Amino acid sequence: MTSHSDGDQAGRARARSAEALARKLTLDDLPIENRAVLVRVDFNVPVADGRVADDTRIRAALPTIRRLREADARLVLMSHRGRPGGAPDPEFSMAPVAKRLGELLDVDVRLAPDCVGSDVREAVTQLQAGDVLLLENLRYHAGETANDPGFAAELAEIADAYVSDAFGVAHRAHASVVGVAGIVPGAAAGELLRREVETLSQALVDPPKPFVLILGGAKVADKVALIANVLPLVDRIVIGGAMANAFLAAQGRAIGGSLAPAEAIEQAGGLLVAAEKAGVEMVLPDDLIAAPAIDDPANAHVVREVAPDEMALDIGPDSCARFAEAIGDAQTVVWNGPMGVFETPGFDAGTRAVAAAVAKLENTAFTVIGGGDTAAAAVLFGIAERVSHVSTGGGASLDLLSGAVLPGVEALTDRTTLGDESE
Repeated sequence: MTSHSDGDQAGRARARSAEALARKLTLDDLPIENRAVLVRVDFNVPVADGRVADDTRIRAALPTIRRLREADARLVLMSHRGRPGGAPDPEFSMAPVAKRLGELLDVDVRLAPDCVGSDVREAVTQLQAGDVLLLENLRYHAGETANDPGFAAELAEIADAYVSDAFGVAHRAHASVVGVAGIVPGAAAGELLRREVETLSQALVDPPKPFVLILGGAKVADKVALIANVLPLVDRIVIGGAMANAFLAAQGRAIGGSLAPAEAIEQAGGLLVAAEKAGVEMVLPDDLIAAPAIDDPANAHVVREVAPDEMALDIGPDSCARFAEAIGDAQTVVWNGPMGVFETPGFDAGTRAVAAAVAKLENTAFTVIGGGDTAAAAVLFGIAERVSHVSTGGGASLDLLSGAVLPGVEALTDRTTLGDESE
């Protein structure tokens, strides 16, 4: 039997991002009064009719922004939005974001004409203590996603200090995430980044039991490392969504036209064997909602074996009840990935049922929802306020829970390094 101390040691080994973050600078360590502080935020938000349609990520960054303004920093915020392909595209301008941020802060937030160049440098020199400047879309330049050293140097030259508060891209080795942090003297974690890493890592360090991991979404490959990392900790793994197809196929079930590449089926079979050896219960769908196509919910019906000309697009009613039962006594829940095509009425019942089951635990369990589609589902079904934590980063939360050290964390300045430089 594993001792409690052994379990703690294993937990620490799995929470590598939290371990790394504990060594890094915080806002308290930065001299920022009247200094230009370059802040990487995640303002990759949807825009409709020229206005921000969902400001969740903007609001999440407000604690760091307000704290820096109160400390009389001169704020220079930078973010990407969408995928403009390395060239300016008005469709992906940060202008609507600047407007919404100004409304939330009740201040004038200026938008720079670019994120690098002489005009940007001039705009930064004009900032007064507490002013806020938002740079234009980072991904207007191919050097951002390529982590080009020259582009990183251009971003860094306008800053006296750097703050990373963009958890949603902390798993990306991009210029604004890791390149700048290695150049600017003093690169610290913002409040959002720190809160995300510390909260998510609670699920990896001696979590209360029973621990139920809920997985959905499309790709088994995206979840293999996560399952491997938490397998010694969890009691049950509940699997729905498109990735369930591979597990069902590995058991010999007919999945029709549902997406399940041969590699995914092989991976799923290996995970089923590993879970059995670890004594972890795997909860898979018994019944499914199938239809000829995603855009044909009118012909959706309940099946146990999917016909060749149909595909599984949600879990069925019996599986909804079984999944809710499997979640019902949990003390720790981590949920990453929807159970079906929840955006389409007719294929949303599974995700809705899981959301309701997780929400019922609001006063009794530690419940975490990964970002991306799962967070969107939590908002859609009105449970975001009834869980312990909804992450702002889908890929980043997945990597963190998989035991990786996020590049955006590793790139920050170690406290000892700053101390050595100041001596």
